[in-house]
Amino acid sequence: MTKSIPVVQDGFVVDDHTPGTAIYLDTPAWFAWLEAPTTTRFSYALFNRAQGYIDGFMTVRKERRQRGTTYWSVYRRQGQRLRKLYLGPATALTQTRLEQVAARLHPRDGPTANPHSFADGPSVPPYLS
Repeated sequence: MTKSIPVVQDGFVVDDHTPGTAIYLDTPAWFAWLEAPTTTRFSYALFNRAQGYIDGFMTVRKERRQRGTTYWSVYRRQGQRLRKLYLGPATALTQTRLEQVAARLHPRDGPTANPHSFADGPSVPPYLS
């Protein structure tokens, strides 16, 4: 049996363990949910604006420091590489901060791909032409 992980999308939490209760980001309920001992991770949907749909997720995990305090980090697999970024304490997990990190880990929404890629066949680098 697999455990479902809460998902954050469209500004609120979708959690099977708290049905019927909408938890919106940046509210006191959101920060209380993050501080709860039962909340250890959630998934954040990566919306591809160019395509108009969700095409990936980043996992946000609560981690414990040696002295007992907790902080949040985000993980995202990109190819064979697992990237990890420090987010900070629960008070730092605002919708704006999560969107900034999502944009950083989701380069498809940024500028177009390398113009010298092999998508249209091999191209000659500008310094050889």
